[in-house]
Amino acid sequence: MEAFSTIRDWLGRRAEELLALILASLFITFLIQIVFRYFLNLPLGWTIEFVSIAWLWGILFGYAFVTRDAEIIRLDIVYGAVPVGAQRVMDAVTGLVCAGIFLWSLPNVWEYVTFMKIEKTAYMRIPFDYVFSIYIPFAIAVAIRCLINVWQAIRGDHPKYQPGDGAEGHDYD
Repeated sequence: MEAFSTIRDWLGRRAEELLALILASLFITFLIQIVFRYFLNLPLGWTIEFVSIAWLWGILFGYAFVTRDAEIIRLDIVYGAVPVGAQRVMDAVTGLVCAGIFLWSLPNVWEYVTFMKIEKTAYMRIPFDYVFSIYIPFAIAVAIRCLINVWQAIRGDHPKYQPGDGAEGHDYD
């Protein structure tokens, strides 16, 4: 099991590095776009296209492979107001629904992404199946993450189900 953790940690660091490269390339291209459009009065179409694709890949890749469960922003006003047992039921139900929707949609998503190989982007001529292909690992990762949350809710062994965890368990005075 320790070998799995070592491999997982190593892959996680590589994913963070790749995401950092995506974000850096997005930012640099955005700056190039500003300079050429507003200072040189020579708009470049490929910069808008690249920034859009990098943003798409950064968001989906980042959520799928870099963002940890504790880092996800949640609107949990109702969730925090109910007892832990109800939270576990809510986590199990929402996790099953979420995973079910993503897994149910995968065949159609695959069909759409592979179909899009016939179209290319306007300036860079990148096939759209490459552009949209990140959605497939994203959907699989989200489904797996949801199923892990379901398993943790059923077992009740996640630290968030322990008493005193969270803002309500702390004295901030």
